[in-house]
Amino acid sequence: QLQLVESGGDLVQPGGSLRLSCAASGFTLDDYIIFWFRQAPGKGREGVGCITSRNVSSDYLDSVKGRFTISRGNAKNTVYLQMNTLEREDTAVYSCAAKSTRYCSPNYRYYDVWGQGTQVTVSS
Repeated sequence: QLQLVESGGDLVQPGGSLRLSCAASGFTLDDYIIFWFRQAPGKGREGVGCITSRNVSSDYLDSVKGRFTISRGNAKNTVYLQMNTLEREDTAVYSCAAKSTRYCSPNYRYYDVWGQGTQVTVSS
C-alpha cells in the first residue's frame, strides 16, 4: 500500500524554525514529485511548494518565499520542508502529496498519494 507519513509538526514561537518530514512507505520517491500543501482553520487548502524527481524545487506561495525550503533526504525516501522565521499566519495542517510524473501542479486533485498531515502552530 502506498503511503506518505508526515512528521515534525509542533508548537513554535514566532520567528522559530521547524523541519517537517514526508516519508514514503510501500514505494520509493525516486520517480515521484512531492508537493506540500497546508490548510489553516477556516481556510482553503494552499499549495506551498514542490520538488521534482530531479531535485528541482519551486515555491508556489509568495508568503513563504525565502523562508521555506523543500529538499530530498539522502535516503531518497524522505522529503523535507524546512520552515524558518515562522509567522502566526503559517499555522496550519501541513500535508504532502505525491504523483509519479515530472511536473508539479498546485492543483491538489492532481495527486495520487497523500499523507495524513501534521499540525504546525505558531504562537507565543
